[in-house]
Amino acid sequence: MQRTLYGNSFLMKSLARPATFFMHRAGWRVEGRPPALAKYVIVGAPHTSNWDFLVMLGVVFTVQLEAHWLGKHTLFRQPFGRLFRWLGGIPVDRRQANGLVAQLVDVFNRRDKLILVVPPEGSRKKLQTWKSGFYYIARGAQVPLALVSMDYGRKVVGFGPVITPSGDIDADMAQIRTYFSSATGKYPHETAQIALK
Repeated sequence: MQRTLYGNSFLMKSLARPATFFMHRAGWRVEGRPPALAKYVIVGAPHTSNWDFLVMLGVVFTVQLEAHWLGKHTLFRQPFGRLFRWLGGIPVDRRQANGLVAQLVDVFNRRDKLILVVPPEGSRKKLQTWKSGFYYIARGAQVPLALVSMDYGRKVVGFGPVITPSGDIDADMAQIRTYFSSATGKYPHETAQIALK
């Protein structure tokens, strides 16, 4: 993976104060704490707006979380490409979706530490149901899923339970659905059904 700001602990600590101020001024608060684990997939939902990215960055810096995130490959063109990579972004070409899960499983297997944010609603286009990649990445890499809700109704980002994918998708999704059912996205009418195809 590319070099990111996470290699500079002084800079991360320096960013915590302005990030906390930004979150406070915007009316957001964080409930719970990230799991003290070296590797896991964050399931972030609901994801209905591009504003979610700024809130996510605010949380990442506030709680000092070394999180990586996936972004559409076109975001990583000049002039912002290097900045987004530095902020932990990993470009994804959605036109070549086949093999992405396997590639990310391989990345997990080669690293001692990796926290990857995967919003199951993926793109900003309205989806009927969640995409399943987050589940198969975690299952293939044998890492847990950490559920993180972004509730615009209460302006709360909540760190919820940690789930180890069992292979019984229906049972696992029932737990996930229960947690996210009360969270409201910025645009509720854009929220996908919490289910996999």
